Amino acid sequence: MYGLFFQNIAKHIQLNSAEELQLKSKLHFKNVAKNEPLLKIGEHCRTIYFVDKGCLRIYQNHENGDETNILFCPENWWACDIMSFSLGTPATYAIEALEDGEVIGIDLKDLEELYMEIPKLERFFRILFQNGFALYQNRLTLALSTSAEIRYTLFNKQYPMLINRISQKHIASYLGITPVFLSIIRKRKL
Repeated sequence: MYGLFFQNIAKHIQLNSAEELQLKSKLHFKNVAKNEPLLKIGEHCRTIYFVDKGCLRIYQNHENGDETNILFCPENWWACDIMSFSLGTPATYAIEALEDGEVIGIDLKDLEELYMEIPKLERFFRILFQNGFALYQNRLTLALSTSAEIRYTLFNKQYPMLINRISQKHIASYLGITPVFLSIIRKRKL
């Protein structure tokens, strides 16, 4: 049940069995259904989620009703609105399940306690947040400086397992293009 979770943590820190038990005591496991919201815009993000199975999306709503997908979080990824989570501000992003799945959550209050009890967890989450920030910076740079075709090629490299799992409208939104234009790009790539 927690195998993938602890493998993810072991990429950066080593926990002994007592520390793993202590961490497990703070985790909550949740089954999620396709289209189930985990966070709505305006709520306070009090939980960071690890995706054990399925795929989440982090997105923004616009006044005209459009949505922009900011990030896809398949298995072995983490998801939260980091500003809301860290600063206690209302969320500017929403999180929703794109598939039936399973997530493991850690509430901010519990995480803060764990930082004191298991200091190396603070190192793990610092690395996680640094990597996330680098990912966002790279995504912004690509969105501003590359063509839609290049962005689609890079999407395929970053998320090869998602091409046939999530809808084309979500992929198009992530790429900043229409589903029709995505269809044209995909035909060119065949």
